[in-house]
Amino acid sequence: MALKFTIICSIILLEILKAQSANKLPPFSCDSAATSTKSYPFCNSDLPIPERAHDLISRLSLDEKISQLVNKASAVPRLGIPYYQWWSESLHGVAGSTTADSGVTFDETIKSATSFPQVILTASTFDENLWYRIAKVMGKEARAIYNEGHAVGMTFWSPNVNIFRDPRWGRGQETPGEDPFMTSKYAVSFVRGIQGDSFEGGDLRDGHLQASACCKHLTAYDLESWNGNSRFTFDALVTKQDMSDTFQPSFKSCVKDGRASGVMCAYNSVNGVPNCADYNLLTKTVRGEWGFQGYIASDDHAVPHLYEMQKYSKSHEDAVADVLKAGMDVECGNYLANHTKSAIQMGKVSEFDIDRALHNLFSVRMRLGLFNGNPSQLPYGNLSHNDICTHEHQDLALEVARDGIVLLKNSANLLPLSKSETKSLAVIGPNANVSQTLLGSYAGPPCNTVTPLQGLMNYVRKTEFHQGCETINCTSIASREATRLAKSADYVVLVMGINQDFEREDLDREDLVLPGQQQSLIMSVAKAAKNPVILVLLCGGPVDISFAKHNPKIGSILWTGYPGEAGGRAIAEIIFGDHNPGGRLPMTWYPKDFIKIPMTDMRMRSDPLSGYPGRTYRFYQGEKVYEFGYGLSYSNYSYKFINVGKNNLDVKRLSTAKRLKRPYEIPVSDIGFEKCENAKFSVIVSVENEGEMAGKNSVLLFVRRDEAVKGSPVKQLVGFQTVRLNANEKANVEFEINPCEHFSSASEDGTMVIQSGTHYLVVGDQEYPILPAQIFDNSWHFF
Repeated sequence: MALKFTIICSIILLEILKAQSANKLPPFSCDSAATSTKSYPFCNSDLPIPERAHDLISRLSLDEKISQLVNKASAVPRLGIPYYQWWSESLHGVAGSTTADSGVTFDETIKSATSFPQVILTASTFDENLWYRIAKVMGKEARAIYNEGHAVGMTFWSPNVNIFRDPRWGRGQETPGEDPFMTSKYAVSFVRGIQGDSFEGGDLRDGHLQASACCKHLTAYDLESWNGNSRFTFDALVTKQDMSDTFQPSFKSCVKDGRASGVMCAYNSVNGVPNCADYNLLTKTVRGEWGFQGYIASDDHAVPHLYEMQKYSKSHEDAVADVLKAGMDVECGNYLANHTKSAIQMGKVSEFDIDRALHNLFSVRMRLGLFNGNPSQLPYGNLSHNDICTHEHQDLALEVARDGIVLLKNSANLLPLSKSETKSLAVIGPNANVSQTLLGSYAGPPCNTVTPLQGLMNYVRKTEFHQGCETINCTSIASREATRLAKSADYVVLVMGINQDFEREDLDREDLVLPGQQQSLIMSVAKAAKNPVILVLLCGGPVDISFAKHNPKIGSILWTGYPGEAGGRAIAEIIFGDHNPGGRLPMTWYPKDFIKIPMTDMRMRSDPLSGYPGRTYRFYQGEKVYEFGYGLSYSNYSYKFINVGKNNLDVKRLSTAKRLKRPYEIPVSDIGFEKCENAKFSVIVSVENEGEMAGKNSVLLFVRRDEAVKGSPVKQLVGFQTVRLNANEKANVEFEINPCEHFSSASEDGTMVIQSGTHYLVVGDQEYPILPAQIFDNSWHFF
């Protein structure tokens, strides 16, 4: 009788799936048409999700349970559960493929999705609200694609919130840059946007997710393949100090403030323990200390590496036990499907370990509404192909590219060029007319693309083009043709840089210079041109262009990252003055000799005794080509501190401890939440556009110390806001400062501490001292 019932249920599910396929309906469970399954408690959306998940798991056989532990989770026909793909991507636009088992598929019906600039350029806008709007669009388009039957998963493995520690890292382009405070803000904005929360957070529709975000790659992951070191086997030796204030903050914010529903553990080990097998990291820290409620996925095939490559686990079954007992829930790969049953038979894993993982997995799928019946009747059920690649979304992609592009040089105000007086234009370079280069890594098919050449041709009818080099490698240059073209034009735009052949996943850069003979081409064209030339760089990581920075024949330089589908139009609009650039670099541009520093040296702090210069603007003590936060505009902006809520700080009076270990610092943990809250104060900064063009300005607020103790940051970002100002317009920008958060850094044991001494608030060329006096005894000072 039970077998007959199972067969009938399977036939009914197959008929439903056939109907869904014929009508391109998305896969879902608990269809009201399937009377045999809708009565299960796990289909009752009025019940709490933990209760529903428990009921579902209790109905699965051991083999069925094991089949759910991998990214290609098998269907369970007798319960009406369809195949589910955990792996989908939406780093800077929904990505997918044409294969049937991928999370998102594109075809003639759904051909594309909005492709925003690569994250590193988006970060240079320093605009939290803009980041939120981008992610909101991605979540909306993802749900629309699902509703159209072109997605079998709504869990997207983005954002990448690792720190861009080394300029050679091939995946630095995927990150918001090198600053942990800024990366944390990006993480929160992205997660809230894509999951359907409000910008301020705490406003999900009954906990119902629009899409699921997954913060990756936990933790201290920023090496692909360098000098014989592979990301699959690299053991990152990280101090407690660096872990506390550099590598972990973005993940903590992603979980605690963003309320991400997914986390991915990285390939690498940290201090001898693989991330995906680290109980202290996954269970004690992420779930225990940070309160994570979601699923933890491995990176692609990370689990077999524990045994086969890292030699950490003693057998296949031990590798299974190591990750499940550490707190990982789902593997990207099929290793758990192949070895979990034998691990149980050998007593290395219990069914309880599997049930724990499945509870997290099914809870997220239920939060996505995938067990609530036909999605057309649910929140977000009205979204369709009409909500993909809309004019509004494409305009947003253009806005992000415009606001992100950074003006690095503009001698004698060469830019903007006059639209009426520029009669002829020469466009030269291997990146000028390659649409794929605009997109960067992890990009889906864009709605449309505009290359730099196409964008510039819309402004100058007489525009001529030459690649200059056959490929981006530029092993040989067409110097004669390029210089001839340069001599004949009023102005020359050189579009150079690198592409995914030089930096991407599994490929770190070997140097920090332009490939091949690009520099030679630039110099010869600049020498031949009538006027100083404009150099446009497409690249994710920094390039040492000191030769161009100091060459008077190179009048202007634009860094455009990988600017997305509308990048060419944005570049042209900036060059011809229809947009005033305001982007700022989210990472330090190091000199080419920085490659002498091993990528494997994870230390953030400098070490003067050994000559180690440190990393990122917070600790680096060497020469810079361009510094973090640098960026010019067609306008000049001035800043002035108008009002600061407090002007003195006495760290010794903060602590509840009777004796301090170090008299010059106090642990934040000793202060207490109430005192920290009471210590908050506002900082109001006046910003004035002294130029003749309207523009958007990013106001960056830093804190530096008068006499930094060894290991403390040179300075650190504590706030940023953007403001749009017309010519000669002035506005006030307000920041809220919490000394416990913004004045603290990590001590050697990883404890967050506030150091004594004078702290300076810094905006532009303006500084305001916070003196070492008593403020926590309610002696407030206003100006």
